Amino acid sequence: MNVQDAKRVLETALICAQQPLTLRDLRTLFDDELGADVLRALLAELSRDWEGRGVELVSLASGWRFQSRPEMREFLERLNPEKPPRYSRATMETLAIIAYRQPVTRGDIEEIRGVTVSSQIVKQLEDRGWIEVIGHRDAPGRPGLYATTRQFLDDLGLASLEQLPALERAPVSAELLASLADGAAPPAQAAGDAADAQLSLPLPAGGTPSAAGPREAASSLHESRPAETPTDSPITADTQADTPTP
Repeated sequence: MNVQDAKRVLETALICAQQPLTLRDLRTLFDDELGADVLRALLAELSRDWEGRGVELVSLASGWRFQSRPEMREFLERLNPEKPPRYSRATMETLAIIAYRQPVTRGDIEEIRGVTVSSQIVKQLEDRGWIEVIGHRDAPGRPGLYATTRQFLDDLGLASLEQLPALERAPVSAELLASLADGAAPPAQAAGDAADAQLSLPLPAGGTPSAAGPREAASSLHESRPAETPTDSPITADTQADTPTP
């Protein structure tokens, strides 16, 4: 099979796929005759082939996919003008803390925010598939350690935590997270605006995602991964007020 035929196979599979495809998935297309390095080179060429179009090929945390470019959002929104539910400031701040300080317990989040974290807030983020418990801290009560998921990165169009904006650019970081509150959909189906773009992040200076990833950081804390939480549960905007921590 020549290069052009191989690219056609990759292009067809990626366009028809319902979810991102990993290199393992793509190698299966060729009965493992093409190695990972060759596939990456072909994907890079395919990505260049689609430059200047309304759709782009991107690498995300869970694999490769085609998606609409950000500048196409305003036009695609006209096909689906109904606004999805918005998340509260408390919910987005909780998500931001988990994203930048993971793995963290509810107690860690409450200490940073200075208020009690509502169980409804945690449930919303778990139901959406953005956070999960990846282990338990070796402390009284063995509190669960929360971290973000691959679904969270996919919905932001990121391949890894290292691509999150630095905390020195907190308004930009908040804009990314606030955009989820308005649409919570991959770029190919994104809807809504970012009215809460200037949401402040109550995070200590110097906090950054772990380069090794939250699971590696929690490996020494007696991990006991729970069953996967469904990601297709309906989401409603959080209206429950936080209560100050005594």
